Amino acid sequence: MTNDLASSATDDTQHYGHMTAHRIVVVDDHPLYREALHGTLSDCFADAVVVEAATVQELSELLGEKPSPCVVLFSLSSPGAQGVSSLMQLRAQYPNVRLVAVSPQEDQATMRSCLEIGVVGFIPKSLPAEQIREAVKQVLQGEIWSPPELEALQGHDEDIEQLATRLAKLTPQQVRVLNMLSEGLLNKQIAYQLGVSEATVKAHVSAILQKLEVDSRTQAVIAVNKLDNRDWRGATL
Repeated sequence: MTNDLASSATDDTQHYGHMTAHRIVVVDDHPLYREALHGTLSDCFADAVVVEAATVQELSELLGEKPSPCVVLFSLSSPGAQGVSSLMQLRAQYPNVRLVAVSPQEDQATMRSCLEIGVVGFIPKSLPAEQIREAVKQVLQGEIWSPPELEALQGHDEDIEQLATRLAKLTPQQVRVLNMLSEGLLNKQIAYQLGVSEATVKAHVSAILQKLEVDSRTQAVIAVNKLDNRDWRGATL
């Protein structure tokens, strides 16, 4: 895969390179894959500035330094990532970022979960280099890209789509609280980690329940886990 990404990039420079300047952030814990993506994107999109991050923390630092519009290719296996929950938090925290999920998992549930919460692309790690270049090209042009095999599948899960719409209403802090609820933390523990009062946490929990249209913390956790396919955990390149 790495050699495929790095090869023949120069041949496509003329085809893809004459585009408005863009900032592309590649987030992946595997250095060879990350560097290969960096190289092929830099060569193919001559006007793009491509930077790398190995962890969620590094990505946050990069976006904090320059939160201007950009495209982020985010690996679900990156250290600190929590699957779809991380994507939701990034979308809420950085609304100007066009977020693309990159995953070693290629099942329909993972793809749909990512796309239904509003990411603009899903790139399986096994995708050939030419298709990766085409996917990034479409995203840079403001389009949404998904694998052809997903587009060929019929039917949608209306319950999941409605849930994704409700989850999108959460603020960044509410997404953090929901993630902590999913980890089984109590209000006191959440308050300590966030540096806020327990009363503030209770207010966030109440708002989460209202926005998700559920009656309890347990139902809220069950709801988010419907979207968050945990099979990517421990997956290798």
